[in-house]
Amino acid sequence: MTPRDDESGDDLAPVTPLFGVRGGRSPSARSDSSAHPSRGRGEGQAGDEKVGLSVVGRGDESGEPDEPTRETVASTDPVLETAAALAAISDHWSGDQTENAATAGFDDDEATDEPPEDLEAQRTRAENISLHALSRRGVSSSEMASLLAARDLDPEVVDAEVSRLEGVGLLNDRELAENLVRAKQERKGLGRGAVTSELRSRGIDPGIVDEVLAETDDDDEQARADEWARKRAGSLRGLDQATAERRLNGYLMRRGYRSETVRRAVEKALPRGGGGRGGVRFQ
Repeated sequence: MTPRDDESGDDLAPVTPLFGVRGGRSPSARSDSSAHPSRGRGEGQAGDEKVGLSVVGRGDESGEPDEPTRETVASTDPVLETAAALAAISDHWSGDQTENAATAGFDDDEATDEPPEDLEAQRTRAENISLHALSRRGVSSSEMASLLAARDLDPEVVDAEVSRLEGVGLLNDRELAENLVRAKQERKGLGRGAVTSELRSRGIDPGIVDEVLAETDDDDEQARADEWARKRAGSLRGLDQATAERRLNGYLMRRGYRSETVRRAVEKALPRGGGGRGGVRFQ
């Protein structure tokens, strides 16, 4: 008994291939190889691979196998079959990329661009914008022109809409200036200087600003400064005279009162002399 015969005895369990039969080999072929030890391992393997290819790839009657293709080889081996599937996915992806690159220069927006807005449509849009703005607060002619221009309207349309609004009285810079002066002086307690800056920042003509402020009475201006000085003096208790005067002076100046008006208001609110705590006497 040869060693080969011992190895093929009944004591060993049969080996089950985990990935199927490679190269199209059947169990009978394996048994045949084991039964003929004279066949070398290299010869048997080569023969088996040739058989696997010839079974799948035989294409003519001469008996000669066709050239093996990727699909032919993959069908004989699970591992190669998986590789072939991945290669097919890669080829499909490459095709999509090529198609995308070919169409990358095409802009869909070019086919859907709307025609330019004509002047009549712009006039209608300008009216809607202006009426909406005027419903919220008073607007000067300069502010309205800037608002319409920011909406990409033709300059001709902007000028025509501002003129229309001025003609019907919806834009009136003088009336707006008078309303702002009353609101800033009476409600906010601002002096003439602060009111002037506010009106000019709204784009109101400087000539209109001067005319409206010229109507402001100096006595009324001083009375407002005196009132706000007395209110502020209450928070300055405990400070020395010089510090209290300096802080009250700065407060009134920031509110836009002139220096002479401020001096008088400070003297009334913080009179010099004894009687008050911390050197400050309050009336």
